[in-house]
Amino acid sequence: MGQGGIGIELETSVGYALKEASSALRTAMEDVLRPLGMTVTHYSCLELLAQRPGLSNSDLARGTFVTRQAMNVLLQALERDGHVTRPDAAPVGRALPARLTPRGRRRLEEASTAVRAVEDRMLASLDDAEQTVILRALRRMTQSLHDTTGTEAPQQAATRKRATRSGLVEGQASGLGTASARATASLKGLSW
Repeated sequence: MGQGGIGIELETSVGYALKEASSALRTAMEDVLRPLGMTVTHYSCLELLAQRPGLSNSDLARGTFVTRQAMNVLLQALERDGHVTRPDAAPVGRALPARLTPRGRRRLEEASTAVRAVEDRMLASLDDAEQTVILRALRRMTQSLHDTTGTEAPQQAATRKRATRSGLVEGQASGLGTASARATASLKGLSW
C-alpha cells in the first residue's frame, strides 16, 4: 500500500502490471519502427487500413487511440508520401475513406515483420494455453471497462473478488489443480 494504507499495492495490481507491460511493448515497438521511419500510430494506421480498407479519419483515430486532428495530420503525411489514397470528395457525407497504396502495403510488410518479432519476444516464455488465457482475460477486462450498464457496485465487486481469491487459495491447498488450469476452464466457452 501507499503511505498510511492509502492507494493500491503496486506489486499485486493488475492495472499497474498491465500499464507496465503496455509501456514496455510500446517502447519495444518504437525501437523497431524508428529505423523504418515510422511511429506506432503510423504502423497501426497502416495495419488497420490493410485489414479494413476504406476507414474514415474518425474510424482510424478511434482504432489507433489518437484524436481526429492527429489522425488527419498523419493521413495527410501518408498521402503525401504515397502510402495512402483518399478521394478528393466524400462519396457519402463528409468522410473520406482511406485506402493503402501498393507502396503503403510494402511499407506495412516491413513494419509487420519487425512488430511480429517484438510480439514473439514478448510471448516467448508463454505456451499456447497461457497465451489463450491471457488474451481472453484481457478482452474480458476491456469489455468490463466499456460496459456502463449493469455493473456491480464497487463494494459488491470487491466482496466477490475476495471470495474468488480465497476459493483459489483453498482449491490450491486441497489439490484441485493449478490456478492456470482453473482459469482456462472458467474461460472455456467464451466467444469473442
